[in-house]
Amino acid sequence: MATKLHNPEIQDDGVWMTASSFTIFTMTAGFGLLESGRVSPKDEVNVMVKNVVDVIFGGLAYWMFGYGFTFGDRFANPYIGVGDYFFDPERDDKPNADRVHLVGGISGLVATLYLKPRRYRFASKRARQMSDPTKAILGFLMIWWGWLAFNTASNYSVSRHQWTEGSRSAVGTIMASAGGGIMTVFISRCTTNKIQVDMLIDGMLASLVSSTAGCLFYTPWQASLVGAIGSAMALVIYPLLEKAEIDDPVGVVPVHVVGSIWGMISPAIFVCRDFGLDQDVTNDNDFSGLLYGGGLTLLLYQLAALTAITFFSGFCAFAILYLLQHSPIGLRLSRLDEELGADLREHGLAGVNIMTYTIEKKLTAESLSAVLMVIVRWRTKAKLGTLRRQRIADIQTTETQRGIEMTVQKRRTTENSAQSARR
Repeated sequence: MATKLHNPEIQDDGVWMTASSFTIFTMTAGFGLLESGRVSPKDEVNVMVKNVVDVIFGGLAYWMFGYGFTFGDRFANPYIGVGDYFFDPERDDKPNADRVHLVGGISGLVATLYLKPRRYRFASKRARQMSDPTKAILGFLMIWWGWLAFNTASNYSVSRHQWTEGSRSAVGTIMASAGGGIMTVFISRCTTNKIQVDMLIDGMLASLVSSTAGCLFYTPWQASLVGAIGSAMALVIYPLLEKAEIDDPVGVVPVHVVGSIWGMISPAIFVCRDFGLDQDVTNDNDFSGLLYGGGLTLLLYQLAALTAITFFSGFCAFAILYLLQHSPIGLRLSRLDEELGADLREHGLAGVNIMTYTIEKKLTAESLSAVLMVIVRWRTKAKLGTLRRQRIADIQTTETQRGIEMTVQKRRTTENSAQSARR
């Protein structure tokens, strides 16, 4: 053991993985800024707190279960032999194009379909507004920065010439995002005559997701093309989601679903056996993509993986959502709490004045009483308005019925008079 720890190669790899992990950790702040900048101003703090809680419980769960499932001893003993359970899988997806993005995207899609849109989300046909575009762009830049470490560190090593894999992954990642950025700007200018912030963010994130599976194997022109196609496919989904009234505040579907599907298919098109690296890091079967005479074999494998992961993720997400909805915890705020905002309901914060950018203040007893009085007045006014409209409708109905009765009575009188005259 001591000999291994003093091995220079192991030391170099340890420093590489530790530094990369710290860089990837900054993506948490990026996700928080991006998400909070795109949701309603009354829910910004709640989204940031959610990202903190994710790290807390995710870190504890990985220490308790995740590490053992991934790197622990095999679950085999004299009584039961189930070796390789969650360990050393036959197929490899080092940058996690499907295990992260496709799983998360499908789960998010199932969740938004299960929860239904936010109230009044599609009440008007106006373009949706971002609460803080500057914050969202800053979050995207932090995610972009962390993505380079995410993809380059997926080989777990820089020793024994494996640094070439990290270098090539970095080039593939940055070229894909550049190609996706150009395509995004072009589409946004052509369709809206502006560079829309939400389109820019989602288009470039989709290009990064698209590059994740094959960033090591792509040449620069291939990576640029893959990123550009991924961005275009993601932006095409935008109007379809709006038309179908699927509420997707942070672009989970175009970025993670569409991007990961294309990201899994693109290696089956562009991967070549001889891609210029010193070490043999291709898969055991040494397949090539369609453009290099590999046939449909690799494409069928990728499609099979996509199908399996999609159904598995969708089923698990639906089961978890169903259990949460029917548990004491619940799944969605009440109508009143949703209109007031999660910042007030979950954290006791009065919110942000967007016009003056004042810092949100914690509610005091007086301010809470004032808020409650406003709520009571609003509900009373709404109830009185409903009663007034109902009363007016009842009066109109009564007058209409009375008019009909008078008309019928006049007609009968006229008919009786006519019959009497004939006699």
